[in-house]
Amino acid sequence: MSSATAAIRYPHETPPESGTAIQVAPGVLWMRLPLPMALDHVNVYALDDGDSWTIIDTGLNSRRTKEAWNQLFAGPLAGKPVARVVITHHHPDHVGLAGWFVSRGARLLTTRTAFLLTRMLQLDEQPGYTAEALGFYRANGMDAAVLAQRETERPFNFADCVAPLPLGYDRLQEGDTIRMGGRTWDIRMGDGHAPEHATFWSREDHLVIGGDQLLPSISPNIGVYPTEPNADPLAEWIDSCQRLAPFARDDQLVLGGHKLPFFGLPTRLRQMEDNHHSALDRLLDHLSEPRVGGDCFPALFKRTIGPAEYGLAFVETVAHLNHLLALGQVSRQMGPDGAWIWKTSQSRLASATG
Repeated sequence: MSSATAAIRYPHETPPESGTAIQVAPGVLWMRLPLPMALDHVNVYALDDGDSWTIIDTGLNSRRTKEAWNQLFAGPLAGKPVARVVITHHHPDHVGLAGWFVSRGARLLTTRTAFLLTRMLQLDEQPGYTAEALGFYRANGMDAAVLAQRETERPFNFADCVAPLPLGYDRLQEGDTIRMGGRTWDIRMGDGHAPEHATFWSREDHLVIGGDQLLPSISPNIGVYPTEPNADPLAEWIDSCQRLAPFARDDQLVLGGHKLPFFGLPTRLRQMEDNHHSALDRLLDHLSEPRVGGDCFPALFKRTIGPAEYGLAFVETVAHLNHLLALGQVSRQMGPDGAWIWKTSQSRLASATG
């Protein structure tokens, strides 16, 4: 079967239960930790370095996650210490317990961007949404009821679920290699979901550790936030899919941050890029009539967006709008209520009808 037609395939039908591990390759253990959200788990991995373990990602800083780790220490990881913790990117479900592992004697390895962002956000605890954040939400057309609620509630803070990081770390860089689990891995960076997201590609066999950059059946969130309101992370995501594609093969077993390990990476990279191009086309059609950002959910999402998903859907909508703006395919003007009004550009409409 060619790379152009190969399907996504799953060698393991069920994930490991809490406190247990599945060996997915010699010296490589797959473990799963709980998350208190709709996506109720994160995958982490242990690589056997002989006299110690290297851990890939950690889960949230929570009592429940620590209990799961203590089960693992007493079970499949028993007998050897964790000498290194490698963090793929700065999101809390991946970096949350990195500082805890360091306090137990491990070294921290991650990218400079992941380290600095985690350390900054962990220290930046806010009792309420800032005026800048509320202005961003208003400008991008957040639902009035949601915005009113945010004006009075405490926002999510990294300090809620990310342990303090140490002062120092070992840096992972694009083009470097790292020795883990008896293998040499090439380090390749992705972007879009998280800046400078590390992925690892084994030279000895057909293993890829993909974090959230390479997932089989869900698309990672691509979002724009008040800290960089005019960012275009979708362009970075599409560029990353294209840059990683030449290294992808159908026989590589991809170990992602969520869902199941899978084969069929060339197909999946193409799918992830195509999915966003299709969403952009639907959004352009939707914007043939002027709309604010919060009114664009139906064009992008094939399900009803409830309160639990609203925040992620909102920032992903802004990402798609910003990308179309950067391409010159939409225009925007500020409305009387302080929200951008978006509309497909006349040149785009003319080309579509001509």
